[in-house]
Amino acid sequence: MPSLARGLWFALPFLGVLTVHEFGHYFTARHNRVRATLPYYIPFPLGLGTFGAIIRIKDRIFRGGSFSILGWRGRWRALWWRCPCSSTASSHCRRWRSTCLKCTPSTRSTGPTTPATCTRPARKASPWPSPCSTSSSKAPLPTRPGCPTPTSLMHYPVLLAGALSLFFTALNLLPMGQLDGGHILYGLMGRRRFNRLALWLFLGFIFYAGLGMFSLQTDGETWLYFGPVYALYLGLIFWRIMPTPRQGLLLAASVWAGQLAFAVAAPGISGNPGWLIFGLLLGRLTGIYHPPAPDERPLSPGRKLLGWVMVAIFVLCFTPSPFK
Repeated sequence: MPSLARGLWFALPFLGVLTVHEFGHYFTARHNRVRATLPYYIPFPLGLGTFGAIIRIKDRIFRGGSFSILGWRGRWRALWWRCPCSSTASSHCRRWRSTCLKCTPSTRSTGPTTPATCTRPARKASPWPSPCSTSSSKAPLPTRPGCPTPTSLMHYPVLLAGALSLFFTALNLLPMGQLDGGHILYGLMGRRRFNRLALWLFLGFIFYAGLGMFSLQTDGETWLYFGPVYALYLGLIFWRIMPTPRQGLLLAASVWAGQLAFAVAAPGISGNPGWLIFGLLLGRLTGIYHPPAPDERPLSPGRKLLGWVMVAIFVLCFTPSPFK
């Protein structure tokens, strides 16, 4: 029972974010007379315990602006749940220290600040940046001396739920395909301009993800075993996004050549290969282009403003390397 209670401190806030988000989409769809299902939760027994939640739209959406409204209202409502979780957990992080850590007397007054101050290290280091740290120096802010570092964030379940929620907010606000960010930007820009921009964004996304994986200094064994796999990967994701397969293969070869040239010019800069999995989902399953809507009348000024606010929230939440 104590273990279950500790787990609920993470599960309830995290599932609450998913619930508020999906019901934001659901009630917005019903308000606009679009038939939609109730949220489906996707369980997964490992890791976070879930792959998220979805709703299914049963009707065709005829107006492009409706896509934008459905996209940003779910995220907007979910932010009202995320922000209290993160801010409350940050302000009370001294009280919510994990009981599995036995820290020295100096850390009992300020919380675990470094892994070296604890007599028993955490079983798993958190890959997430501390919400109480600056993004440039990673040093704790002076107003929050008791906030956890990335290595101890796993022991603050509500704070971890808030950090994960902000990450998945940025992930779903990527302005591509039928993600929430794609719906929003489609309503703001229209189909033609959005699809043109989505192609360039996807190219930059894949270019960064595979940056540094191969270079002229890479040993022959790596080229032999992983080179064909990466070539097949690039061919698969670019095959469908271009008008002809030949153009897709040429684009894949150009991206790989550009990555090699960049690795020669700036050998110390590398990307994040973890994004390649998400790139495969976008390129092969969901697609990077947005389906057309018969009515593409522009949004009202107020809705345009809210749409660009969500774009700004994506910029604030997104980080190229969230697992480092």
